[in-house]
Amino acid sequence: MRYPSIDQLIEVTKSKYKLVVGVAKRAREIEHGEDILITNPHNKRSIGIALEEIIEGKVEIINAVETEEEK
Repeated sequence: MRYPSIDQLIEVTKSKYKLVVGVAKRAREIEHGEDILITNPHNKRSIGIALEEIIEGKVEIINAVETEEEK
């Protein structure tokens, strides 16, 4: 079984679409030199590291529309 599982990730993000966009953005940040927020990641690829960061609570995926309404 791969870590983290898709079921765990969906529980955290509540939406598979939000998950895909958030992981892609975070993976792109990692590829462009942003610091990795976890120690000893299981994965070597940026997308796997991004998934691990999300499941460990180091990265939060927010909805931009909700953020604008909160202001």
